[in-house]
Amino acid sequence: MSTEKTTTQSTATENRQPKGELTFDDKVIQKVVGYAIENVTGLLGVDGGFVANIKNKIVNTDNPTDGIGVEVGKEQVAVDLNIIMAYGHNAHDIYKQLTEVITKQVRETTSLTLVELNVEVVDIQTQKEFDASQTSLQDRVTAAGSTIKEKTSDGVDAVKKATSQAVNDDDNRVK
Repeated sequence: MSTEKTTTQSTATENRQPKGELTFDDKVIQKVVGYAIENVTGLLGVDGGFVANIKNKIVNTDNPTDGIGVEVGKEQVAVDLNIIMAYGHNAHDIYKQLTEVITKQVRETTSLTLVELNVEVVDIQTQKEFDASQTSLQDRVTAAGSTIKEKTSDGVDAVKKATSQAVNDDDNRVK
């Protein structure tokens, strides 16, 4: 009898599920969405608002969560995006692509369901305009530093050449 009792207790223990739950921080879902939308045709970027835009103008950042708002429940996710779309593309096609890739990636990564996607087109730009607007202060300082380095190197070379010629001229005079 004691053997049966032990076996029964063991089986009951094995069938119990551990207590606890799996949750996701908003930032995790924001990153999943950010990575998912990187290759959507016609999407130039996500607008992170005034503060994020200022930050990105000062230093280069590759923060996939800027401009992505999410509400995360136990089984569902709602996403809000403010996008910059490329001139010459259809906004409804971009929305459809966004819905497909976000739904797929959120489901595959977290098993959560996308129940709402709100997209606001806050700007439309050509690729050239967008690329120009992405130049940060850090990029400009780096470019200026490179230019100064090149000019300094050119100046040093010119001084070396002039000095070498002067030495050769002196050698020719003193014989």
